[in-house]
Amino acid sequence: MPYFVVRVHVASPRHPQIEAAGNSARRRISRAAVMASRSKLCAGLLLTRLFCVGAIFRVQFDVVTTKGPGSFVIKVDEAWAPNGAARFKELVEAKFYDDTRFYRVIPTFMVQFGINGNPEVSSSWRSKTIKDDPVKKSNVPGYVTFAKTGEPDSRTTQLFINYNDNSRLDGMGFAPFGEVEGNGMEVVRQIYNCGEAPNQGKIQMEGNSYLDNDPQFGGKLSKIVSARILPDKAAGKEPRVQL
Repeated sequence: MPYFVVRVHVASPRHPQIEAAGNSARRRISRAAVMASRSKLCAGLLLTRLFCVGAIFRVQFDVVTTKGPGSFVIKVDEAWAPNGAARFKELVEAKFYDDTRFYRVIPTFMVQFGINGNPEVSSSWRSKTIKDDPVKKSNVPGYVTFAKTGEPDSRTTQLFINYNDNSRLDGMGFAPFGEVEGNGMEVVRQIYNCGEAPNQGKIQMEGNSYLDNDPQFGGKLSKIVSARILPDKAAGKEPRVQL
């Protein structure tokens, strides 16, 4: 006997009160999900801010150049070269650069400093090398970089400030960690041009006694009187994220 299959669709009754209750519940769930999402976002931003605040600091160098007393400020960005920035901060806090001389000056290239005037102090830092940083910024005028040898992880205390565009150094692993701010390069360019006359080996062994008394350049070299980290207010601390 033939038979037929009859498909019957039974619609659910739509009760106004039940439907309203369902919509209200869905709205509550939706609001809760949005609030949870916002909370996670804010928490993430807060963590980012906590890690990023203080990532920029400034160091003021009081110097004596061919034009007399002056100063310039180096703005350090830890994100550029974290190891270099940390070592620089460590050295400034230890007053390592106080009463030191600019001993290598090439106007078409850079100015170098960072050997302590006391041979014992220099000796104590000579073996304290730091790990290399990846090069994130180029060696353009005004940017500050650690000097190093051709060996990996050889940076210690010596720095240079780029006078010209020395981007060719980027591929050699010279990683800038900061820059001279504002018109500070006007002061930096007043540093006495001693060329490469001072012998770095003798500076390491004899310190300021050699630099200040050598017949060729004694009494002429520009010097760093002091280097100090500026207070947050004066430095204008720059967090990367503002909530």
